Amino acid sequence: MTEYLYDLSGDWIAFRATTESTYLFDPTGEWIGWFPWGDAEAVTPDGDYLGTIVDDRLVRAYGHSSRGYPAYPGAPAFPGLPYNPGQAAFIGTLGGYEDASVRHTLSA
Repeated sequence: MTEYLYDLSGDWIAFRATTESTYLFDPTGEWIGWFPWGDAEAVTPDGDYLGTIVDDRLVRAYGHSSRGYPAYPGAPAFPGLPYNPGQAAFIGTLGGYEDASVRHTLSA
């Protein structure tokens, strides 16, 4: 089942094909990151910290310390586009986190 991820305002900013999928995509299907350590922490294709999944939000932890640069996984195949899930609830703030820097061109 597709996992949809939102920013703190409730805008859909990313998805992965399943909750176990290694690759992370923006709403247009562009590869924006991956999960090299098999947990909730995502990095960009270049290996820089992108964000952390907290519930259904992709957010950046304040003062995040580097875990190093993982080996490049190879680019994924195009995932196909899921349907637009629309807005999620607005939560405003989440202690210790801010919105991840993911550009999102689709509107709900």
